[in-house]
Amino acid sequence: MTANTKTSLSLFDAALVKPALWDAFAKLNPRTQWRNPVMFIVYIGSILTSLLWVHSLSFPGDTGMKPAFVLAVTVWLWFTVLFANFAEALAEGRSKAQAASLRGLRKDTWAKKLQEPHHGAQWLPEQAPNLRKGDVVLVETGDVVPLDGEVIEGVASVDESAITGESAPVVRESGGDFSAVTGGTRVLSDWLVVRVSVNPGESFLDRMIGMVEAAKRQKTPNEIALTILLVALTIVFLMVTVTLLPFSVFSVEAAGAGTVVSLTALVALLVCLIPTTIGGLLSAVGVAGMSRMMQANVIATSGRAVEAAGDVDVLLLDKTGTITHGNRQASAFLPAPGVPKGRLARAAMLASLADETPEGRSIVELARRDGLEAASVEGARFVPFTAQTRMSGVDLPAAPNSLDTDVILLRKGAVEAIRRHVESLGGSVPPEMLRAAEETARRGSTPLAVAEGDRVLGVVELKDIVKTGIKDRFAELRRMGIKTVMITGDNKLTAAAIAAEAGVDDFLAEATPEDKLALIRKYQAEGRLVAMTGDGTNDAPALAQADVAVAMGSGTQAAKEAGNMVDLDSNPTKLLEVVETGKALLMTRGSLTTFSIANDVAKYFAIIPAIFVSTYPQLGALNVMRLASPSSAILSAVIFNALVIVFLIPLALKGVRYRPVGAAALLRRNLAIYGLGGLLVPFIGIKLIDWLLVAVHLV
Repeated sequence: MTANTKTSLSLFDAALVKPALWDAFAKLNPRTQWRNPVMFIVYIGSILTSLLWVHSLSFPGDTGMKPAFVLAVTVWLWFTVLFANFAEALAEGRSKAQAASLRGLRKDTWAKKLQEPHHGAQWLPEQAPNLRKGDVVLVETGDVVPLDGEVIEGVASVDESAITGESAPVVRESGGDFSAVTGGTRVLSDWLVVRVSVNPGESFLDRMIGMVEAAKRQKTPNEIALTILLVALTIVFLMVTVTLLPFSVFSVEAAGAGTVVSLTALVALLVCLIPTTIGGLLSAVGVAGMSRMMQANVIATSGRAVEAAGDVDVLLLDKTGTITHGNRQASAFLPAPGVPKGRLARAAMLASLADETPEGRSIVELARRDGLEAASVEGARFVPFTAQTRMSGVDLPAAPNSLDTDVILLRKGAVEAIRRHVESLGGSVPPEMLRAAEETARRGSTPLAVAEGDRVLGVVELKDIVKTGIKDRFAELRRMGIKTVMITGDNKLTAAAIAAEAGVDDFLAEATPEDKLALIRKYQAEGRLVAMTGDGTNDAPALAQADVAVAMGSGTQAAKEAGNMVDLDSNPTKLLEVVETGKALLMTRGSLTTFSIANDVAKYFAIIPAIFVSTYPQLGALNVMRLASPSSAILSAVIFNALVIVFLIPLALKGVRYRPVGAAALLRRNLAIYGLGGLLVPFIGIKLIDWLLVAVHLV
C-alpha cells in the first residue's frame, strides 16, 4: 500500500500520543467507562478513595490512614484508569489515522453520465455525488472513476495505486473477472463504459473507511465470552473484599487489639486482585488486531472475521496464482496418431480465440510462433470458456465447395470435458490420447484436449511452476493443525502431481463453483472452520459460505460483497498471513489474560499481610517480599498494578509473535512465559517500587 493509504507512524509517534492523551481524559465519562465492567470497578474505586481523601483532610482519625497515603493511592488508581483509556485511545488513534488517510483519497469528481433524451443518447456532465446505482458513465483517458462499478464496454489501462499501492497499471475490460473498477482510480489510456454498482457513501473506499474506524468495531464472540469471565472474577473478588470489613471489625473486637482495615486499603486490595491488566488492554487488543490486518493491506469487515481467521483449521487454496506462479503457458502441441501437428495447432488456436484466460491466450501465441496467423472466419460463432463447461471453441461454417453441410465444431478444454463432448456426438477418445494426457499430467503439466467434431485431434500441454518455499509454508500450517486443500480445474492426475510437489494435504480436481460450495459445506458439517480466497463472480457462492473469505481487490464486485475481507494487493497467498494474524490476535489476548491472572498471586502476598498483620501478627510470615511497611506494601502493589498496563501497551498493539507449532507446544510456551512470568515479575516489580518509596522517604 502506498504512503497515501498506509500510515507509517511508529507506536508512540507524537501524532498518535498527543490525541490519545486527550482522549484518555475524555473517556473518563461514566457512560464510556461503563462499557468496560472491570475498569468501571476501578473507576468507582477511584471516586471512592477521592472522597475518602477529602474526608481524611477534615477528619484525619476517621479513615485509619494518613491523608498523604490516601492521596497517593487515589492518584495511582486514577492513573490505572487513565492508562487503560490511553491504551484503547492509542489503538483507536492508529485506526483513525488510517481512516483519515483513506478519506484523503475521496474526491468529488465530475462524470460523463449517459442521458437518453428523445433525440438520442448522449453523455452529459454530472457530479459523482449525484450518481446512483445503475447509472452508466463514460470514463476516458485521464478521468477518475467516480464510483465503484462494472465495465460493460471497452478496455483500458487503470492506475489503482491510490487504493492498492501497486504502481503498475492494470487492465480492466468488460466480462470476466477483471471487469470491476473502484471509485478513486484513474484511467491512463483508452476508455471504459461503466455501470455504477453502488450509491454514494456505499463505495469500496467508503466501506474501507468504515471498516477501520475503531468506533464502529463490535465486540466479537470470543471477546464477549472473555469479558463475561473477567466480570465473574471481578464479582467474586468484590464479594470477598466486601466481607473482609465486617470480618476485620469482628476480629478486632474479639481480640481487643489491632486496627480495623481501612476502606482505602480494601479498595486497593480489590483493584489489585481483579484482572485489571487484561481488562484495561482488552479493547486495545481487538482494535489493534484490525489495524494490523489493515497494515497487511487486508480490509476486514469486522473483528469477528479477524478472530475467525485465528480459529481456521481448513484452508482452500486455488492452485493458480497461489500454489503455482499462475502463468500457466502452452508449451507443446501433442497430435493424435495420423493428425498433422499444423492441423492440431490451427484447431487449438481457433478454439481459443474466444478464451480470454491466460491459458487461452498462450495457446494462440504458441500457434503464432509455429507460423500460424489468427484470421477472422466469416459466419463463425465463438463459444467462450466458462467454469461450468471448462472448455471453449468455435462453430465454423462448412467450406463453400465441401459436400458436408454440417457446422464444424472445434472445442478445446479439459480432457474430461472434451471426452463428454465427443461422446455426446457419437465419437470416442483414442487410447493413445488418454495415455498422452496421463503422461502429461504425471509430469505436473496440464493437458488440454482439442477436438474437431467427434474426433480428438490431440493434446496441448500447459506448464506451470510451483512457487519456491510454498511447501515449507504448508508444512508450517500442518504443524499449526491446519489442513490445506488445493482447488483446481485440472484433472486428477495433474492435480495429484502438483499437490504432491507443493505438499498440500488434499486436493479437489476439476472443480466447479458447485463443487467448491459442496466441499466447504462438507467441512463445516464436520465442525471445521473454513477459509478460502477468490476473485471471480463464480467464487461468490463459496466465499459467502466460507467462515473466512478473502476477496481479491482486483476481483469482481460480487466477490468483494460475498467475502468478509478484501486483499488490496490481490495476492492469493495473503490468506496464509491472514490466518497467522488472526492466531496472533487470539494468542495476544490469551497471553495477556494469563499474565493478568498470574499477577494476582504476587499482589495477594503483598497486600493481605499488610492489611491484617496488626490484627494477626502471624500473617507476617506471608510477607515473603519483606516489604518495608503495610502502607509501603499497599502503595507498591497499586503502583505496580498501574504501571504494568503501560509496559504491556506495546505488546497489546503489536501482538504476540505467532510461531507455527502445535497447540500443545504453544500452550506450554505461553504458560512458561506469561504464566510463570506473571508470577515472578510482580514480586520483582513490587519489591523494587518498595525500595524506591523507602529511599525517597515517601512511606
